[in-house]
Amino acid sequence: MIGASGGSGFFLLIIIAFAFLWFVLVRPQKRRQVAQQQMLDQLKAGDEVVTAGGIYGEIMSLDEEDAMVRIAPGLDVRIARRAIGGVIEKPADPGEEQEERATLSEP
Repeated sequence: MIGASGGSGFFLLIIIAFAFLWFVLVRPQKRRQVAQQQMLDQLKAGDEVVTAGGIYGEIMSLDEEDAMVRIAPGLDVRIARRAIGGVIEKPADPGEEQEERATLSEP
């Protein structure tokens, strides 16, 4: 009987370990994927974005699978839509960005 209870205890420990891994690893990853997909679905021309490679630009046009992004005046590049890492929020007030930079550079 002692051996039987030890085996069921070990089995319970394995189930708890898998449940812990699910809540710590799998669920947050799925949430990030859903948030990324929502961000990609809400893209529109004129949005300032940063790519997964760290290139900043402004979306000029969108297709199903790719986007034309202006990274410099007169320089548009075509990138895969899924390579867009995030949308850069524009400050509501142009002076707000300068104030933020000033506070960040103060010692």
